[in-house]
Parts: sequence; C-alpha cells; structure tokens
Amino acid sequence: MRMLSVENLDVFHGDAQALDGVSLDIEEGAIVAIVGANGAGKTSLIRTIAGMHRPKRGRILYRGLDIAGWPSHKVCDLGIGQVAEGRQVFPSLSVAENLSMGAMLPRARAERERNLEKAYALFPALAERRHQAAGTLSGGEQQMLSIGRCLMGAPELVMFDEPSLGLAPTIVQSVLKTVRDLNREGLTCVLVEQNVAVSLKLASRAYVLENGRITLSGSGEALLSDDRVRQAYLGL
Repeated sequence: MRMLSVENLDVFHGDAQALDGVSLDIEEGAIVAIVGANGAGKTSLIRTIAGMHRPKRGRILYRGLDIAGWPSHKVCDLGIGQVAEGRQVFPSLSVAENLSMGAMLPRARAERERNLEKAYALFPALAERRHQAAGTLSGGEQQMLSIGRCLMGAPELVMFDEPSLGLAPTIVQSVLKTVRDLNREGLTCVLVEQNVAVSLKLASRAYVLENGRITLSGSGEALLSDDRVRQAYLGL
C-alpha cells in the first residue's frame, strides 16, 4: 500500500531552485533510499515533506491527504518523523529531557512511558546516561538520542537524513542496523545517506537525485548494479 507520494514537487530557496518536478512513492513497510551528491536536493526534499519548506508547486500525499505546505508540527502529529542531519540534540538538557521533548506531540502523550521504555531498550547506553547532559555524549550516542527522540513521537514513517555522517565505521554499522531492525518491526523508513552502497543494500526501492531532479529509480539491488550509479557514486 502506498503510504506517501510526492508529485511534481518544485522548491525554491530564494531564486535558486532546489527541487525540480520531483516525484516518488514510498510504500508502507519499505526502506526507501534517496541518494545523490552533496547539494543534489536531498535535505530540501526531506525538509519539504516535513513541513519545514513550503513548495512552489506539487503535492505531498500522506495516506491520500495532501499535506504540502502544512506546518511541521501538524506533519509530525500525523505520524511522519524526522531524524535530522547533524543530530541536533539539546546539549544542555539531559538525555531523559531530550527524549521527553519528542513525546510532546498530542499523538504521543498517552504512550509516553511505554515509548520511553522502548527507546531505552533499543539503546541501553541512553538508559545508563539518562541524567547526563546530551552535549557531553559521543557522536554515536547523540545519534542514538536523535533516533530515540524521534521514536518518542510514535511515528509511522521516519526520514533519516544522513544518519552516519561524521561517525566511526563501527558506529555507522550499528546505526544502519538500527534502521533495518526498526523497519522489521513495521516502521516505514526513508534513508538519505552518504554511504550509497550500504543504503542501496538496505533499500527495497531507491531514487537518485541529481541537481534537484530524479534521474534514476528502481530497486536498491538494481541501482547497486547500474553502471551509472557505480561510476558516479561507488568509484567502480
């Protein structure tokens, strides 16, 4: 079943066009990868879906409802979560306080304690550091906290924007395993990731974004073996 569809989306930042006629579909229960070089428009796409940018043209259909231009808090309360690039934790707040911030959505309040237990079970390191200031955590721990905070909002679809950025290789594997495990539990995932090979291996479907346009799409496996992708992004 189609969960989210983007149709002919145009987005501008001032006079500069960031997205040009972008269309894509995200099936419920899938991992969908969006790959491309820096500046291709990946983050603009994520932020537009999340309600942080207003599109000039186009539709964003979530379960058939056009949410293009909705404010971000309303998009979140529908069940669309975002793990932002750069983690963006509240450094002076404790781990527990950061997680509580994620449960402020009306949809999440009733399940706050249950979701907190799930976040600590998923990331035991956060439970151990629940009273520690978030700014003193390692990069990997901050990424765990960013994911945990998003999950506190009880999302049905989560967009991960460069979750491995700046992390050590062993931590990258752990973070991407978390994405895979969450998907197996039923969470629909959109993965924007600089590690093209790994994200295409994870994804059931993938899109290549270049200069604000979708230039290729197909199964993750098909794109992984596509010569254009291999030459442009894998150095093969």
